[in-house]
Amino acid sequence: MKQFIVVGGGIIGLSSAYYLKQAGFAVTVIDPHGGKIGASYGNAGFIGPSHYTPLSNPKAFKNALRWMLSPTSPFYIRPALNRTLIGWGLLFMRHANEGHVERSARPLVEIGLLSQRLYEEWLADFGGFSYEKKGLITIFQTEKALRGAELEIEKARSLGLDAVMLGSADLAKLEPDVEFNAIGGTHMRADAHTYPPQLMHALLETLRASGVSIVEATAIGFRHENGCLTSVECEDQSYCADEFVLASGIWSREIAKTLGISIPMVSGRGYSMTYPLAQCPVRHPLYLGEASVGITPMDGDKVRLGGTMEIVPVGTPPRLNRVKGILNSVRRFLPNSNFPEPKPDEIWFGYRPCSADGLPYIGRHHAYENLIVATGHSMLGLGLGPATGRLVCELAMDEPTTIDISAFSLTRFNRR
Repeated sequence: MKQFIVVGGGIIGLSSAYYLKQAGFAVTVIDPHGGKIGASYGNAGFIGPSHYTPLSNPKAFKNALRWMLSPTSPFYIRPALNRTLIGWGLLFMRHANEGHVERSARPLVEIGLLSQRLYEEWLADFGGFSYEKKGLITIFQTEKALRGAELEIEKARSLGLDAVMLGSADLAKLEPDVEFNAIGGTHMRADAHTYPPQLMHALLETLRASGVSIVEATAIGFRHENGCLTSVECEDQSYCADEFVLASGIWSREIAKTLGISIPMVSGRGYSMTYPLAQCPVRHPLYLGEASVGITPMDGDKVRLGGTMEIVPVGTPPRLNRVKGILNSVRRFLPNSNFPEPKPDEIWFGYRPCSADGLPYIGRHHAYENLIVATGHSMLGLGLGPATGRLVCELAMDEPTTIDISAFSLTRFNRR
């Protein structure tokens, strides 16, 4: 039986392990925390095909420049004379154009739809997690933003998605228990959401029950011989296998460096806080358009607020002003919401692996025939987890992939 090691215990790594085990392989997952913490736990829980605009886009680029000096802004890039950041930044700027956004839309919709179908299969196969298909409502306060949303609805429909514009009366019907300070919005009705900790726990238990070995260890590199990887090197031990999957989020970049592989990627930190649902009894996941803040009802009695994209080195002290910015935005859009300022230990923050063009990296690496890389999903990791795991398994079996993954190639920047 062929032995696989998956380096990384977030949603991408665990999804890969799930499908590899289903295909009959022996699978070991190596993760510093055994898959029990990380960005897969603290996110907004969005699942769906409407997230087809990559992080690298004209609006994000303009906002990054405009918000650079604001301590409460939702998007921030910390300037630094750092080769990794400079290289990433140049690629980010090169791709922050409408042509890139247009080319990226179809691949992101296809992988999003695949992932959603697989989540629904998971619900039937092993369950144990919440999954609600209520769509995603985005609300706006300005006419300019609402006009932009009308164009977005046209684009979504051209991609085959169920999407509608909402007026203030429509918002009131969909959300009768909250008051909005908004002039309208959009409803991407095909989207779903989950409660991430519950999902991750259910997936971990399913893997353990199926015989997947979960090893709590920190991978620091690989050993290789004649173009093949032979083992994963951890702090105290080596782990040998026939094939390897590198899916350890932002840490994938440093691990790949030990093989001479460059992955253009930086860490994008986000924050979230989870409150009792009674403090803001929303019925649908909401996104505050001009503020880039998500509000998600979860698990029947919770609501999570999440936002910001801070491009900062791992280990940078958290900036509590970013949390204040999230709360201020929520109060501005939902004036009757009742969210107290959280204590420091009630604030979650984590690092998302942000590729230079906002698309994930999924594929075999040409230099090492037994290495598959799956990382760089930015804010889309949870939403694209099952699809990425399925694609990793198809690559492992040398089968045609369910969808075209050329847009996610590891060498796409070398072609330009």
